[in-house]
Amino acid sequence: MILRELLHKIPVLETFGNFDSEVSELVFDSRKVTEGSLYIAIKGTVSDGHSYINSAIEKGAKTIVCEVLPENLTEDINYIQVKNSSKTLGKLASNFYGNPSENLKLIGVTGTNGKTTASTLLFDIFKNLGYQSALISTVEYRIGDEVIPSTHTTPDVIRLNQMLAKAVEKGCEFAFMEVSSHGIHQDRIEGLHFAMAGFTNLTHDHLDYHKTFEEYLKTKKRFFDELPETAVAITNVDDKNGNVMLQNTKAKKKTYALKTLADYHGKVLEVDFNGMLLNFNGKEFWTTLTGKFNVYNLLLAFAIAVELGFNEEEVLQSISTLKRVNGRFETLKSDGGIFFVVDYAHTPDALENVLDSINEIRTKNERLITVFGCGGDRDHDKRPEMGKIATRKSTLSIITTDNPRTENPTEIIKEIEAGVEPQNFSKFTVIPDRKEAIKMAIKFAEPKDIVLVAGKGHETYQEINGVKHHFDDKETIIELYKLMSK
Repeated sequence: MILRELLHKIPVLETFGNFDSEVSELVFDSRKVTEGSLYIAIKGTVSDGHSYINSAIEKGAKTIVCEVLPENLTEDINYIQVKNSSKTLGKLASNFYGNPSENLKLIGVTGTNGKTTASTLLFDIFKNLGYQSALISTVEYRIGDEVIPSTHTTPDVIRLNQMLAKAVEKGCEFAFMEVSSHGIHQDRIEGLHFAMAGFTNLTHDHLDYHKTFEEYLKTKKRFFDELPETAVAITNVDDKNGNVMLQNTKAKKKTYALKTLADYHGKVLEVDFNGMLLNFNGKEFWTTLTGKFNVYNLLLAFAIAVELGFNEEEVLQSISTLKRVNGRFETLKSDGGIFFVVDYAHTPDALENVLDSINEIRTKNERLITVFGCGGDRDHDKRPEMGKIATRKSTLSIITTDNPRTENPTEIIKEIEAGVEPQNFSKFTVIPDRKEAIKMAIKFAEPKDIVLVAGKGHETYQEINGVKHHFDDKETIIELYKLMSK
């Protein structure tokens, strides 16, 4: 692409060089520079890309975009000085790939919990309705029928535009994506044109990164503040932060709720492990998904589909055929009558929601055994909170490892234990090895008991000392149950 075209509508402070030169690709990692690349120097949290400008030139970069110009400019190299490299990268990426987010309807879903489920439900709803779509989620990326392994909840903005351009090329009319707080804060959605934004909820998470809840809230709110007038913002007003998201947005405002008045209102009529009978906006339907948190996810997906112009009955008919999202309240029933629930719940709110949903279904004659842990190198404050919730709402809790990463698993478990209330000391045990913890839960369980294995959901690995080892909760349950039932 010609540099002059690439810089269309991008504000620059100072330029040097030939604007009619060709740019072969965009790169912000100097190690990936190839001949003819445009290298953009970004000031990161760990290192400053400006330190690698000379290295990028040596590898073949012909254009440098930066906030601070080098003291000595290299001959035959184009230099472009901008105010903010990170934000500029998003606009450059959109231009380079033909502004794909303007050539389909891009819908972003943000919040602490429910992003993956709501985004995946939308992809599946629209597939049932006969539309080609793209999905960008924690679990996987999909472009029509093509499945691409996921690397981040919100990929970098170059990768995002690459995938969206491919989606446009394949004839996709819609793209549904999770929008993480990290992605917003790190400008990974800069330059994208959103047709719609959905908000699920906001609870205690990622404070290792954002430091305070207020900063976390402001980051999520920024997504809505920057929506254009042509967009639609849909928020959950049962969450106290739902209306906060709408305060300064220019977008058309819509709401959904189960407990309060809203544009889209839902009600639970019946619920068990096989599914739920629901009522959305006065219309009854059955879904195989279960749990109150899933009612909110379905209601958001319903609201988004209707706001995109689809008939309510048509959308509900599509919803009634949906299957559960991988690792989100997935249930398995053993031959011996034990119910297993595998869920990604790894925050206090998510764990409480899953436990509450199970307790609403069970008759209290069955015991509820919960296996869970907390991730390492993440927010420490949520660990005691999760210990308190699990032991308060379960018959027995088995505290184990999640992804300890580079932390000592024993120290993580001690922080979880610190939250257990004195009256619940007899309701938990510690088994650091996750496989052994699941094995103990199976051994302890009797027919009709419920075993919740929480924290990893769809993940097929366990990260210990920075190394990822294969580990799949669902696979482990099936393997151990078969071995133990022989």
